[in-house]
Amino acid sequence: MECCPVKIRSVFVIILFSLLSVIGGRAQTDRPNIVLIYADDVGWTGLGCFGSRYYETPNLDKLAEGGMRFTRGYAAACVCAPARASLMSGQYSSRHGTYRVSNNQKKKDAKIWLYKAIQPENLPFSEKIVTMAEALKAGGYVTGMFGKWHIKPGMPGVHGFDSWIVSSGRHFHFRTSPEYQVSDSVYLTDFMADHAIDFIQRNRDTTFFLYLPDFLVHKPHEAKQWLIKKYEGKKPVSGHHDPVYAAMTESLDHTVGRIYHTLDSLGLLGNTLIVFTSDNGAMARTQNGKLTPKSYTSNLPLRDGKGLMYEGGIRVPYIFYWKGKIPPGTVNKNPITALDLYPTFLDVAGIPKPAHQTLDGTSIKKCLFDPAVRLPERPLYWHYPNYGPARVKNGKIWYAYVPTDVLILGDYKLLEFYHNTVDHVELYNLKEDVGELHDLSKKMPQKVQELQTLLHKIREESGGRMPIPNPEYDPLRLKTLMKK
Repeated sequence: MECCPVKIRSVFVIILFSLLSVIGGRAQTDRPNIVLIYADDVGWTGLGCFGSRYYETPNLDKLAEGGMRFTRGYAAACVCAPARASLMSGQYSSRHGTYRVSNNQKKKDAKIWLYKAIQPENLPFSEKIVTMAEALKAGGYVTGMFGKWHIKPGMPGVHGFDSWIVSSGRHFHFRTSPEYQVSDSVYLTDFMADHAIDFIQRNRDTTFFLYLPDFLVHKPHEAKQWLIKKYEGKKPVSGHHDPVYAAMTESLDHTVGRIYHTLDSLGLLGNTLIVFTSDNGAMARTQNGKLTPKSYTSNLPLRDGKGLMYEGGIRVPYIFYWKGKIPPGTVNKNPITALDLYPTFLDVAGIPKPAHQTLDGTSIKKCLFDPAVRLPERPLYWHYPNYGPARVKNGKIWYAYVPTDVLILGDYKLLEFYHNTVDHVELYNLKEDVGELHDLSKKMPQKVQELQTLLHKIREESGGRMPIPNPEYDPLRLKTLMKK
């Protein structure tokens, strides 16, 4: 069976659960099971129920028909690792310190003179952080995780999961931790679904939290041949065109269907909250509102995609399903983020928040049960002090992206681009311009100042670390190269 490293805090967890049982006064059976299916790189338009007419996702569409879709749902980051660390901690990346996928700077070091500043490194994900899994476990939940972890250091067992298997990087010919002997013909999502289903069946008479962070639809693009053939003759629609990517999307949908039907067959749907979302937007790029040729999918009408802080990089699908509790077929326009899942799960379970840990999201429980509920206006904030690859283009230094922080308040979105100091800002009205084509920063300087002041306040309060000047930055070297 899956291994379960014992954490020193296990004694604290047992004591806390005992206190909760006395103070809370709620029977464990009143608490719902929670199933979180967390896809990888699925964009805002990447499902049938979110507008795709090319990808086929009947199980997810059925889940949406029976539950609630959020159309202004955001990931906690525009790339994998910080999004996952934020999900588990319930905190801004500036607070927990995981800023990027890794600290490997070899490619940047080769051209270090191109960068105006040096980006801050990731901090280790602290064991002092009470994760979502640990908080639920303290409240009496059995916890299981099967899929992509991508949090360092420490495997899931160190951070609150009773049963777990980790694997990512390949969809076929994959390796797992702990190690399983798996045939090369087995598809990763099917393997993880098998173990997730086994976890559900073993814990059908308890209250459980299942975290299923599926590696689909992240590259490498690998899919089952029979599914690829299904899409090879299908006409592309709105930038969705790749048969392999479509086959991967449908395999993800099959896994969702298997989880749903397992819960249904065991009579657990009435006492299970199912949530589906993605860690960041799909990999796509746009120019002047049009998809660039190298994009293998599309987030249109949203701008750009994964790795950038425009809407295509951070706005993602959200589906909430709870039979008999969440009104079926509803659409919710409240802005939410992945940071809200942690406090929401505790709220529906009747478990108090960790006493000495800041949670940067808010419970959206009332929104789930009543679509008419409107959340109070609040700032949504992202800290991303990272550089993309740099190169020389047309005699200038060109960056795939520069450090960018974002603040959304109501209809307005501010993007602050910086090196070690602010380079420029952009302001958009998302209600009128969801594609972020019309920068209002010059027309609305007072709104820029208002949002920028609030952004800086949150960044300072949450401990955001900034890039520092790069002593090896050498723009004169570029002029020398151009003369040659």
